[in-house]
Amino acid sequence: MTKKVVLVVEYNGSEYKGWQAQKFGIPSVQERLEKALSVIANHPVRVVCAGRTDSGVHASAQVVHFETEVERNERAWTIGVNTYLPSDITVVAARYVAEDFHARFSAMSRRYRYVIYTSDFCPAILAKGVTWTYKTLDVSAMKDAAKVFLGTHDFSSFRAIGCQANTPIRTILHFDVQQLGQYIVLDVRANAFLHHMIRNFAGVLISIGAGEKPVAWAKQTLEAKDRTKGGITAPPTGLYFVDAQYPDVFNVPKRPLGPHFLPYVDEPLYALPS
Repeated sequence: MTKKVVLVVEYNGSEYKGWQAQKFGIPSVQERLEKALSVIANHPVRVVCAGRTDSGVHASAQVVHFETEVERNERAWTIGVNTYLPSDITVVAARYVAEDFHARFSAMSRRYRYVIYTSDFCPAILAKGVTWTYKTLDVSAMKDAAKVFLGTHDFSSFRAIGCQANTPIRTILHFDVQQLGQYIVLDVRANAFLHHMIRNFAGVLISIGAGEKPVAWAKQTLEAKDRTKGGITAPPTGLYFVDAQYPDVFNVPKRPLGPHFLPYVDEPLYALPS
């Protein structure tokens, strides 16, 4: 009898060409995870994730599912699988779920955090885990600018030229900018995201925070619906997939909001006002 298993996976994407498995010899998180799962399952395993990440992008709580006909306890899908994974990928939770669960299509929203580190000097520790800037950023201005992105909009100005999504329409449910010590964190939840969307948000907000552009530029960029009118695409190093929200009926494991090096912030579930 086929069973469906959901995993929560943490990974450092620095050494991978993104989540998605590619042609032979190109390292990806999916390929490494499938190999490890296949050893424990004793058959080939294919996984589906909640949201694919690009080259150099990380995850503190990526959600994936796979199907298997073998009987294994949940510890085998965590501790056992981790034995066969490299040190920069870890399965942090596993659970059997209903057959109609789907990591991608059952997700009601996805959440990312973009972490900016402000300092006179580029950090030696976490050099590939944050986006560094020597500039002094006005967090209040960045927070005000981010408000314009809330709601349902055409985000053509914030999608990569090669984005393959059928429509640029997306709904931003929550967008906050927080100062946590020397970290400035862009915290974004949406029904789905376009290719490079958050990194392009970050490019605009960093320019506004640095005083290079006015707060009104965020709205002007959004309304232009033209990628050439936007700012730079910020580096992938500061971007983390931190959560996917599912209906409670699926009982998907929940993890503390990451990445774990940030100070813990106890937050309610944010949503657009009705």
